[in-house]
Amino acid sequence: MDSRHSRALLTVVVLCFGGLSVSLTQTLVIPIQGELPALLSTSAANAGWVVTITLLAAAVTMPISGRLGDLFGKPPVLIGSAAILVVGSVVCALSSDLAPVLVGRALQGLAMGFIPVAIALVREVVPPDMANTGIAAMSATLGVGGAIGLPLSAWVVQTFEYHALFWFAAGLAAVLLLGLVTLVPRVSDARGGRVDVLGALGLAAGLVGVLLAVSKGNEWGWLDGRTLLSAGLGLAVLVGWGFLELGQDQPLVDLRATARRPVLLTNVAAVAIGFGMMAQAIVVPQLLQLPTATGFGLGQTILEAGLWMAPGGLMMLFFAPVSSRLMTGVGPRVALMLGATVLGGGYLLAFFLMDAPWQLALASIVASAGVGIGYAAMPALIMGSTPPAEAGSALGVNALMRSLGTTVAAAVMAAVLSGSGGRDGFELCFLIGAAAAFVGVGITALVPHVHQRAPQGSATSEPAAA
Repeated sequence: MDSRHSRALLTVVVLCFGGLSVSLTQTLVIPIQGELPALLSTSAANAGWVVTITLLAAAVTMPISGRLGDLFGKPPVLIGSAAILVVGSVVCALSSDLAPVLVGRALQGLAMGFIPVAIALVREVVPPDMANTGIAAMSATLGVGGAIGLPLSAWVVQTFEYHALFWFAAGLAAVLLLGLVTLVPRVSDARGGRVDVLGALGLAAGLVGVLLAVSKGNEWGWLDGRTLLSAGLGLAVLVGWGFLELGQDQPLVDLRATARRPVLLTNVAAVAIGFGMMAQAIVVPQLLQLPTATGFGLGQTILEAGLWMAPGGLMMLFFAPVSSRLMTGVGPRVALMLGATVLGGGYLLAFFLMDAPWQLALASIVASAGVGIGYAAMPALIMGSTPPAEAGSALGVNALMRSLGTTVAAAVMAAVLSGSGGRDGFELCFLIGAAAAFVGVGITALVPHVHQRAPQGSATSEPAAA
């Protein structure tokens, strides 16, 4: 391996480590979620915001960070995201009250903007023959960090005091920050321009309103005034924001480019596949941890359940080379369809095999392999229809759509499990997850053939000429 490839490999390793570090924060507090009211001296409803606020902040920041990367250069935005993660983790580690913990968790969510910017940077800094593998590995970290976060966090909590979770996250973030400063090359990719501040505020306000209604609807009640008001205001703000963006010379999100059929359909498919990924991440751990006295629960501890789920998360990373070969051989469109099909197959497997932990682990591995293929193919589809100057913003929107799918999945699975007691509720969840994945296959099949098959040594195909 020559020096250029060695430097590129080191860059990809640092970026993937960053993806793991920021995505791990999404599941960081799951092992102590039931204990948070006592730990923070607050009510259960207020403690729920420790999880919710991170998801909301992550959804809002991804398209904004992507645009900032296009304007001011991707390395500075990556370094800023890592610094925010350090600060947020330290704030949580030093706090035992609700308010500062919420501030720290919001900052941790803002660091999720690292993901789309890092994926866009991979295409710029690695040789063409490594780009597909680098993009696939970077995309896989979205699922891997969350999957390994559960058993790792459970072990930390059982071994140390709960603040150690946040000190651990701060340590990872500090190592990431050092790696970004010393090992990632400084590319001159800043395009210049102004920041659409009003557009960023409008997008943030609209997304918070809609996602808050979706994430809290099951708890508040779907017809509760708070749910309806939050959703209504959020949608109204987003409509106004859309008109505002269409009139901007330098919008935060180029809605006309986003409305191109290949990009639009890929983003819609991202919602379905994001839904499919999150559904198994929610349903399988619950089924593993339910007492055996229920007749269908498997009686595993939090740590044991996390360990059963961990191989599925690692499978996403192991499938990065497979995803790369698929994108090179048959193109990202077919690869995305194949990934969604495998994901749906994993859910059908879980429907028939849910009587032992190893059976659910097997189904999770199959589903995670599908997610790994699909998550790797989506950025390639987006970048194949987007000019390089807009890659960060476009990938940020795609990451937002995946986040929307995961948020909706969490709400739907919670509603199904609370409304359908017993084994039937879990079986229905698996069928819904399979249906979402197969809907993703159908949507992807409608993506026009504007992407040429990626030749060997090409990161992504170029957009078709108009």
